[in-house]
Amino acid sequence: MTILIDNRSGTPIYDQIYSQIRNAIISAELREDDPLPSIRGLAKDLRISFITTKRAYEKLEAEGFIYTIPAKGCYVASRSAELVREENLRKIEEHLETIKELASAAGIGREELTEMVKLSLEDEE
Repeated sequence: MTILIDNRSGTPIYDQIYSQIRNAIISAELREDDPLPSIRGLAKDLRISFITTKRAYEKLEAEGFIYTIPAKGCYVASRSAELVREENLRKIEEHLETIKELASAAGIGREELTEMVKLSLEDEE
């Protein structure tokens, strides 16, 4: 997993680290019990403060995404299938809101939009 920091984004660096690791866990790029880079090692690689990296890891741990074994490191926590499902449902809902806005701006009605979704789903079969 590669973590990229954008100093011009306006998003705090710890939040960029948090989001990228969180997304990697949710997408199963990182799996249960996979080790994460050490806090100090990641800080050194990204050329940022140890405290910034520690803050991101603390937030991940507080939300149950990772766990720490003292003197060993941080690892991906087991996530129930229901939590992952809920996170994915939330993402789908966000995308649906965007789709509704785009459809409205383009003058696409409910029936046409529903037909587009049906056709898209048929393509996957």
